[in-house]
Amino acid sequence: MSRRTSSLVITAALAATALAGCTSNSPSGDASGDHAKLSVSSDAKTCDVSSKEAPSGNVVFNVTNKGSQVTEFYLLGEDGLRIVGEVENIAPGLTRDLVVKATPGKYFTACKPGMVGQGIRSAFTVTDSGADLEPSGDDKVLAQNASTGYASYVKDQTEQLLTKTGSFVSLYKAGKDDQARALYADARRHWERVEPVAESFGDLDPKMDLREADLEPKQKWTGWHRIEKDLWPPKTGYTRLTPAQRATVADQLLTDTRTLYNRTRTTTFTADQIANGSKELLGEVATGKVTGEEETWSHTDLWDFQANVDGARVGFENLRPIVQRKDKTLDTSIATKFTALQKLLDQHKKGDGFVLYTELTPAQVKELASGVNALSEPLSKLTSTVTL
Repeated sequence: MSRRTSSLVITAALAATALAGCTSNSPSGDASGDHAKLSVSSDAKTCDVSSKEAPSGNVVFNVTNKGSQVTEFYLLGEDGLRIVGEVENIAPGLTRDLVVKATPGKYFTACKPGMVGQGIRSAFTVTDSGADLEPSGDDKVLAQNASTGYASYVKDQTEQLLTKTGSFVSLYKAGKDDQARALYADARRHWERVEPVAESFGDLDPKMDLREADLEPKQKWTGWHRIEKDLWPPKTGYTRLTPAQRATVADQLLTDTRTLYNRTRTTTFTADQIANGSKELLGEVATGKVTGEEETWSHTDLWDFQANVDGARVGFENLRPIVQRKDKTLDTSIATKFTALQKLLDQHKKGDGFVLYTELTPAQVKELASGVNALSEPLSKLTSTVTL
């Protein structure tokens, strides 16, 4: 989960490098005139959108961070929970685009200075333009194939997640800590591969994947990282959970996982959702895994790193026929940089997994961050290429 105020364990210069690759989701060419483009200005106190409404169809939010903190921008559903689209980790002074295919209805826009809290929200309306939002011609078939393929992938990953989470929480509740620790990273990889899907539901991600550093005052801490700390406790100043407390947090995680599983049985995905999900997963790598912030206690960040890359690659591969038809140069660039990043990650494999994050040298962390940065630049163009 990437909603955090960064206290990076690597240098500020490296953090800037990791974020720099996520500075654009702009169309690679001039606007074609078939989409609405709105400007968004974000600072510590405001989230000014140039218009409170837009016609249905492709909508581009051009977000500029004029504040002093890293910010995020969201388009939320009418319930204020469902995430329609998001663009994260917009450093001060940078501009990034969020591209979504929006249907008529009521929404909210939100900026999150510091990437915490509910954000600065405003009502937003998408009017009915009368336009057919379905792809046409060859794109329609390719988009349908991408949706079918990605939906099958999500179903498979959430099924494996539910199975392994059930085993994990049973071991944890039974006090079989060594076995639970051995299963932790393996089970979580299925979550990390499809995390943007869970985030799209709004209510599940905070309950399942919130880090302690991101807790707000009086917020209840549940989920994976609550159990992680109990399995890898600090040497001082921490009291282990009682068996009853363990059962409560474990049962909640399994219940939430089952909810995610049930919801994804019938979930469908559009091309822009798949593309944005791929970019979000790489953003997760840049702000959590390559910095060692995600797995504070277990240090299994590289397992998560690999899973995020897996999910991003699968999203791209499902969309690749569309990209190849529209922009062969971009297709080659993304594919080549995925391969290069995987080679860097492979250097740190150990048995069926990876070395702990704490075993990496600063030079190795910097090398991984550079690989993420190199892939982020072409991948940032994926959504606009497949939708505009």
